Amino acid sequence: MKAFIYPGQGAQFSGMGLDLYEKYPQAQEMFNEANKILDFSITDVMFEGTAEQLKETKVTQPAIFLHSVILHTILGDLAQPDMVAGHSLGEFSALVANKTLKFEDALRLVSQRALAMQKACELQESTMAAVLGLEDELVEAVCAETEGVVVAANYNCPGQLVISGEVAAIDRACEELKKRGAKRALKLPVGGAFHSPLMEPAREELAKAIENTSFSEPICPIYQNVSTFAVSSPEEIKKNLIFQLTAPVKWTHSVKNMIADGATSFTEVGPGKVLQGLVKKVDRTMVTTSPQL
Repeated sequence: MKAFIYPGQGAQFSGMGLDLYEKYPQAQEMFNEANKILDFSITDVMFEGTAEQLKETKVTQPAIFLHSVILHTILGDLAQPDMVAGHSLGEFSALVANKTLKFEDALRLVSQRALAMQKACELQESTMAAVLGLEDELVEAVCAETEGVVVAANYNCPGQLVISGEVAAIDRACEELKKRGAKRALKLPVGGAFHSPLMEPAREELAKAIENTSFSEPICPIYQNVSTFAVSSPEEIKKNLIFQLTAPVKWTHSVKNMIADGATSFTEVGPGKVLQGLVKKVDRTMVTTSPQL
Protein backbone atom coordinates (compact mmCIF):
# COMPACT_ATOMS: atom_id res chain seq x y z
CA MET A 1 0.00 0.00 0.00
CA LYS A 2 1.26 3.43 -0.97
CA ALA A 3 1.35 6.23 1.60
CA PHE A 4 1.73 9.80 0.35
CA ILE A 5 3.02 12.39 2.84
CA TYR A 6 3.15 16.19 2.65
CA PRO A 7 5.66 18.49 4.42
CA GLY A 8 4.98 21.46 6.67
CA GLN A 9 6.60 24.78 7.53
CA GLY A 10 10.40 24.84 7.25
CA ALA A 11 10.63 22.99 3.92
CA GLN A 12 10.64 26.21 1.86
CA PHE A 13 13.56 27.31 -0.33
CA SER A 14 14.20 30.19 -2.72
CA GLY A 15 13.18 29.28 -6.28
CA MET A 16 10.68 26.66 -5.15
CA GLY A 17 8.13 25.74 -7.80
CA LEU A 18 9.82 27.60 -10.65
CA ASP A 19 10.69 24.37 -12.50
CA LEU A 20 7.05 23.27 -12.32
CA TYR A 21 5.84 26.67 -13.54
CA GLU A 22 8.21 26.67 -16.51
CA LYS A 23 7.52 23.06 -17.59
CA TYR A 24 3.81 22.47 -17.04
CA PRO A 25 0.88 24.62 -18.30
CA GLN A 26 -1.33 23.14 -15.56
CA ALA A 27 1.14 24.38 -12.93
CA GLN A 28 1.10 27.86 -14.51
CA GLU A 29 -2.70 27.94 -14.32
CA MET A 30 -2.73 26.91 -10.66
CA PHE A 31 0.02 29.38 -9.66
CA ASN A 32 -1.76 32.22 -11.49
CA GLU A 33 -5.04 31.31 -9.79
CA ALA A 34 -3.24 31.32 -6.43
CA ASN A 35 -1.97 34.86 -7.05
CA LYS A 36 -5.59 35.98 -7.58
CA ILE A 37 -6.95 34.14 -4.53
CA LEU A 38 -4.20 35.45 -2.22
CA ASP A 39 -4.37 38.95 -3.70
CA PHE A 40 -0.58 39.21 -4.00
CA SER A 41 2.03 37.64 -6.26
CA ILE A 42 3.20 34.67 -4.22
CA THR A 43 4.99 33.39 -7.33
CA ASP A 44 7.34 36.41 -7.24
CA VAL A 45 8.37 35.54 -3.68
CA MET A 46 8.60 31.79 -4.31
CA PHE A 47 10.60 32.08 -7.52
CA GLU A 48 12.80 35.14 -6.77
CA GLY A 49 12.40 36.03 -3.08
CA THR A 50 15.09 35.81 -0.43
CA ALA A 51 15.10 33.21 2.33
CA GLU A 52 14.07 36.02 4.70
CA GLN A 53 11.02 36.93 2.58
CA LEU A 54 10.02 33.27 2.30
CA LYS A 55 10.13 32.93 6.11
CA GLU A 56 7.15 35.26 6.56
CA THR A 57 4.31 33.08 7.83
CA LYS A 58 1.78 34.57 5.39
CA VAL A 59 4.11 33.49 2.54
CA THR A 60 5.66 30.29 3.90
CA GLN A 61 2.48 28.35 4.50
CA PRO A 62 0.75 29.01 1.15
CA ALA A 63 4.09 28.53 -0.67
CA ILE A 64 4.69 25.04 0.73
CA PHE A 65 1.03 24.11 0.22
CA LEU A 66 1.17 25.27 -3.42
CA HIS A 67 4.38 23.39 -4.18
CA SER A 68 2.97 20.16 -2.72
CA VAL A 69 -0.50 20.35 -4.28
CA ILE A 70 0.67 21.47 -7.72
CA LEU A 71 3.29 18.69 -7.78
CA HIS A 72 0.62 16.17 -6.75
CA THR A 73 -1.73 17.44 -9.49
CA ILE A 74 0.95 17.20 -12.20
CA LEU A 75 1.68 13.61 -11.19
CA GLY A 76 -1.84 12.75 -12.36
CA ASP A 77 -2.30 8.97 -12.60
CA LEU A 78 1.05 8.44 -10.86
CA ALA A 79 -0.45 9.96 -7.71
CA GLN A 80 -2.84 7.30 -6.45
CA PRO A 81 -2.24 6.95 -2.73
CA ASP A 82 -3.90 4.33 -0.54
CA MET A 83 -3.47 6.59 2.48
CA VAL A 84 -2.22 10.15 3.13
CA ALA A 85 -0.82 12.27 5.96
CA GLY A 86 0.64 15.75 6.30
CA HIS A 87 2.92 17.29 8.92
CA SER A 88 1.03 20.26 10.46
CA LEU A 89 0.41 22.59 7.49
CA GLY A 90 0.95 19.56 5.22
CA GLU A 91 -2.39 18.17 6.39
CA PHE A 92 -4.12 20.69 4.11
CA SER A 93 -2.10 19.43 1.12
CA ALA A 94 -3.03 15.85 2.07
CA LEU A 95 -6.73 16.81 2.17
CA VAL A 96 -6.55 18.15 -1.39
CA ALA A 97 -4.69 15.01 -2.48
CA ASN A 98 -7.41 12.71 -1.13
CA LYS A 99 -10.12 15.02 -2.52
CA THR A 100 -11.63 16.05 0.82
CA LEU A 101 -10.96 19.72 -0.02
CA LYS A 102 -10.94 21.61 -3.30
CA PHE A 103 -7.67 23.35 -4.17
CA GLU A 104 -9.18 26.85 -3.99
CA ASP A 105 -10.92 26.25 -0.64
CA ALA A 106 -7.81 24.71 0.91
CA LEU A 107 -5.61 27.60 -0.26
CA ARG A 108 -8.00 30.11 1.33
CA LEU A 109 -7.93 28.14 4.59
CA VAL A 110 -4.13 27.93 4.53
CA SER A 111 -3.90 31.69 4.00
CA GLN A 112 -6.36 32.36 6.84
CA ARG A 113 -4.48 29.91 9.07
CA ALA A 114 -1.17 31.67 8.39
CA LEU A 115 -2.58 35.13 9.15
CA ALA A 116 -4.40 33.92 12.29
CA MET A 117 -1.21 32.26 13.56
CA GLN A 118 0.79 35.41 12.85
CA LYS A 119 -1.70 37.46 14.89
CA ALA A 120 -1.55 34.96 17.77
CA CYS A 121 2.27 35.13 17.71
CA GLU A 122 2.14 38.90 18.08
CA LEU A 123 0.00 38.69 21.23
CA GLN A 124 2.75 37.07 23.30
CA GLU A 125 6.48 36.47 22.89
CA SER A 126 6.80 32.76 22.33
CA THR A 127 8.93 30.17 20.54
CA MET A 128 9.74 26.48 20.01
CA ALA A 129 12.79 24.30 20.74
CA ALA A 130 14.03 20.96 19.42
CA VAL A 131 14.93 18.34 22.01
CA LEU A 132 17.10 15.41 20.91
CA GLY A 133 18.04 12.18 22.62
CA LEU A 134 15.43 11.83 25.36
CA GLU A 135 12.35 9.64 25.85
CA ASP A 136 9.07 11.43 25.10
CA GLU A 137 7.78 10.76 28.61
CA LEU A 138 10.76 12.52 30.23
CA VAL A 139 10.33 15.60 28.00
CA GLU A 140 6.60 15.67 28.83
CA ALA A 141 7.38 15.43 32.55
CA VAL A 142 9.87 18.33 32.41
CA CYS A 143 7.32 20.47 30.52
CA ALA A 144 4.70 19.70 33.19
CA GLU A 145 7.13 20.65 35.98
CA THR A 146 8.27 23.91 34.34
CA GLU A 147 6.76 27.22 35.39
CA GLY A 148 4.86 28.97 32.57
CA VAL A 149 3.36 27.66 29.33
CA VAL A 150 5.51 24.96 27.70
CA VAL A 151 4.22 21.76 26.07
CA ALA A 152 5.35 18.93 23.78
CA ALA A 153 4.34 20.11 20.29
CA ASN A 154 5.89 17.90 17.56
CA TYR A 155 6.54 14.19 18.06
CA ASN A 156 8.70 13.93 14.93
CA CYS A 157 10.43 10.57 15.43
CA PRO A 158 11.83 8.54 18.32
CA GLY A 159 14.30 10.74 20.20
CA GLN A 160 13.25 13.97 18.47
CA LEU A 161 10.55 16.09 20.08
CA VAL A 162 9.83 19.80 19.66
CA ILE A 163 8.50 21.79 22.62
CA SER A 164 6.49 25.00 22.33
CA GLY A 165 5.51 27.86 24.65
CA GLU A 166 6.48 31.14 26.29
CA VAL A 167 10.10 32.18 25.72
CA ALA A 168 11.05 32.20 29.42
CA ALA A 169 9.39 28.82 30.00
CA ILE A 170 11.16 27.32 26.96
CA ASP A 171 14.50 28.62 28.28
CA ARG A 172 13.85 27.05 31.69
CA ALA A 173 12.75 23.74 30.16
CA CYS A 174 15.79 23.60 27.86
CA GLU A 175 18.18 24.07 30.79
CA GLU A 176 16.48 21.30 32.75
CA LEU A 177 16.35 18.95 29.74
CA LYS A 178 20.10 19.37 29.21
CA LYS A 179 20.64 18.46 32.87
CA ARG A 180 18.51 15.36 32.32
CA GLY A 181 20.74 14.21 29.45
CA ALA A 182 19.34 15.75 26.26
CA LYS A 183 21.90 15.68 23.43
CA ARG A 184 20.48 19.02 22.33
CA ALA A 185 17.78 21.39 23.54
CA LEU A 186 17.92 24.22 21.05
CA LYS A 187 15.52 27.07 20.30
CA LEU A 188 14.26 27.16 16.71
CA PRO A 189 14.08 30.24 14.46
CA VAL A 190 10.27 30.39 14.46
CA GLY A 191 7.92 33.28 15.14
CA GLY A 192 5.79 31.70 17.82
CA ALA A 193 4.54 28.76 19.88
CA PHE A 194 2.78 26.67 17.26
CA HIS A 195 0.74 23.66 18.46
CA SER A 196 0.45 25.02 21.99
CA PRO A 197 -2.33 26.65 24.06
CA LEU A 198 -0.94 30.05 22.95
CA MET A 199 -2.47 29.36 19.50
CA GLU A 200 -6.01 29.39 20.95
CA PRO A 201 -6.94 32.78 19.37
CA ALA A 202 -5.85 31.41 15.97
CA ARG A 203 -7.78 28.16 16.53
CA GLU A 204 -10.98 30.08 17.25
CA GLU A 205 -10.54 32.21 14.13
CA LEU A 206 -9.72 29.26 11.88
CA ALA A 207 -12.56 27.16 13.33
CA LYS A 208 -15.14 29.55 11.84
CA ALA A 209 -13.51 29.39 8.41
CA ILE A 210 -13.29 25.57 8.50
CA GLU A 211 -16.93 25.24 9.59
CA ASN A 212 -17.97 27.35 6.60
CA THR A 213 -15.97 25.27 4.09
CA SER A 214 -17.33 22.24 2.23
CA PHE A 215 -15.58 18.93 3.03
CA SER A 216 -16.21 15.92 0.75
CA GLU A 217 -15.89 12.14 1.24
CA PRO A 218 -12.17 11.33 0.74
CA ILE A 219 -10.96 8.79 -1.83
CA CYS A 220 -8.60 7.33 0.79
CA PRO A 221 -8.12 7.78 4.55
CA ILE A 222 -6.00 10.48 6.14
CA TYR A 223 -3.94 9.91 9.29
CA GLN A 224 -4.32 13.25 11.06
CA ASN A 225 -1.86 14.88 13.45
CA VAL A 226 -4.42 15.00 16.26
CA SER A 227 -5.92 11.49 16.09
CA THR A 228 -3.09 9.55 14.31
CA PHE A 229 -5.51 6.84 13.07
CA ALA A 230 -7.16 6.42 9.65
CA VAL A 231 -10.02 8.91 9.24
CA SER A 232 -12.52 9.02 6.37
CA SER A 233 -15.46 10.92 7.90
CA PRO A 234 -15.59 14.55 6.65
CA GLU A 235 -17.03 15.69 10.00
CA GLU A 236 -14.26 13.98 11.98
CA ILE A 237 -11.61 15.35 9.60
CA LYS A 238 -13.01 18.85 10.13
CA LYS A 239 -13.00 18.50 13.92
CA ASN A 240 -9.39 17.22 13.99
CA LEU A 241 -8.26 20.03 11.66
CA ILE A 242 -9.75 22.64 14.02
CA PHE A 243 -7.94 21.23 17.07
CA GLN A 244 -4.66 20.80 15.20
CA LEU A 245 -3.43 24.36 15.95
CA THR A 246 -3.40 23.91 19.72
CA ALA A 247 -2.72 20.14 19.82
CA PRO A 248 0.61 18.36 19.26
CA VAL A 249 1.66 16.95 15.88
CA LYS A 250 1.86 13.21 16.60
CA TRP A 251 3.89 12.33 13.51
CA THR A 252 5.68 9.31 14.99
CA HIS A 253 2.35 7.77 16.02
CA SER A 254 0.79 8.48 12.60
CA VAL A 255 3.66 6.81 10.72
CA LYS A 256 3.55 3.76 13.01
CA ASN A 257 -0.20 3.43 12.47
CA MET A 258 0.15 3.76 8.68
CA ILE A 259 2.77 0.97 8.70
CA ALA A 260 0.57 -1.17 10.97
CA ASP A 261 -2.31 -0.67 8.51
CA GLY A 262 -0.22 -1.94 5.59
CA ALA A 263 1.88 0.95 4.21
CA THR A 264 4.80 -0.49 2.22
CA SER A 265 6.20 2.79 0.85
CA PHE A 266 6.10 6.51 1.66
CA THR A 267 6.26 9.14 -1.10
CA GLU A 268 6.97 12.71 0.07
CA VAL A 269 5.18 15.17 -2.21
CA GLY A 270 6.50 18.73 -1.84
CA PRO A 271 9.73 20.58 -1.17
CA GLY A 272 12.54 18.70 0.54
CA LYS A 273 12.98 15.24 2.04
CA VAL A 274 12.58 15.93 5.76
CA LEU A 275 9.62 13.60 6.23
CA GLN A 276 11.39 10.75 4.44
CA GLY A 277 14.16 11.03 7.02
CA LEU A 278 11.64 10.95 9.89
CA VAL A 279 9.91 7.87 8.44
CA LYS A 280 13.28 6.08 8.25
CA LYS A 281 13.89 6.88 11.92
CA VAL A 282 10.56 5.26 12.80
CA ASP A 283 11.27 2.20 10.60
CA ARG A 284 14.62 2.00 8.80
CA THR A 285 13.36 -0.83 6.51
CA MET A 286 10.59 1.33 5.02
CA VAL A 287 10.86 2.41 1.36
CA THR A 288 10.80 6.22 1.03
CA THR A 289 10.81 8.16 -2.26
CA SER A 290 10.30 11.53 -3.92
CA PRO A 291 7.90 11.71 -6.91
CA GLN A 292 9.41 10.99 -10.33
CA LEU A 293 7.84 13.21 -13.01
